[in-house]
Formats: sequence, structure tokens, C-alpha cells
Amino acid sequence: MEINKKDIAIQIKSAKNGSQTAFKFLLDCYWNDVYRFQLKRVQNEYEAEDITIESFSKAFDKINTFNDDYEFGTWLITISKNIQIDKSRKKNASIHSQSSDTSDEQVKKIPDDAPTPEDTLITKQNLAELLHFIKQLKPHYQDVINLRYFQEMSYLEISKELNEPLNNVKIRLLRARKLLAEIISDKTSN
Repeated sequence: MEINKKDIAIQIKSAKNGSQTAFKFLLDCYWNDVYRFQLKRVQNEYEAEDITIESFSKAFDKINTFNDDYEFGTWLITISKNIQIDKSRKKNASIHSQSSDTSDEQVKKIPDDAPTPEDTLITKQNLAELLHFIKQLKPHYQDVINLRYFQEMSYLEISKELNEPLNNVKIRLLRARKLLAEIISDKTSN
């Protein structure tokens, strides 16, 4: 089945009205283009996948701002490119701030960054709070969060583990992250 501009336009309109089927169609249709674009730029599969997921998440959140006079694929690639540039800038700023010309005497004055018992306790409390938030998700969302972020599986490994198509795993993880962010935002603003 060949997909034409008219089909795309219909799906974009449906997505603007909140159709999950339309979002899945657009993800299926454009995932490979955005992912390949990022893979060429960052040359790291894991990072390319994360940027691609973030690109679709941002695009779907802002779908109502999309101007139908432009190509949807170009709009997605632009969003993706901007996300990747922001990430590179942050990474470069971090590397730059960590590397400096310091003498041995200055290095000796640098305090020990090993976590104190208090730091360890705070980290455990934050993890416990995060796990509490995750437990509020539906079980199938908890599963993908656990597999991706705690067991550090790739999307393909998760797909095999859950016996689900790869695109379903990507969409489920996208939704799980969005729902988790909403739960955390609601709880921390109260």
C-alpha cells in the first residue's frame, strides 16, 4: 500500500483531534526517517533512539501547531535536529566545565565527591518516590519502564521479551513516559 500526501493529511487531522490510531500511523510512517537522520548525526543507536522518541513525543504534544502548508516529515526532522543540537550543546558545556587547566596544588584542594551517608539516603528516598510514582501506572506501562530504564534493555530486546511488535513497544514507552511525567508533575505541584 502506497501512502500519499492525502492519506498523511487525513491522519494529521485525525491526530490533531486526538486519534491514537493516527498517532500510531504517523509514527509507523516516519519513524525510520527520523531515526536514520539521527543515527547519521550522533552515530550511536541508543542515543538516536532516545532522540527519535523525544522528537515524536514533542511533535505529538505540539501537533496542533503544525502548519498543513509544510511537509510533515520536514517538520519532524526539524524538531529532531533541534533536540539533538540542544543535547549536544549541553553535553559540550558539561565537558567544557569539567576540563580546565589546573595545577596539582589546586587539584589537592578539590573536595571528595564520594557520596556521604546522607547523600546515599536521599538517593534511596528519591528512588523510592520514583518507584511509588511508577506503581501508579497501569501494569503494561510499568513493564516497559522497568525493562527500558531499570534493566536497560534496547527497544528490540523489549519487543522480544514482551512478544510485541517493535512499534507498539515504542508507542507504549512514549505514553508511559508522558503519563509518568504527568503523575510526577501533579504530585510535586500539590
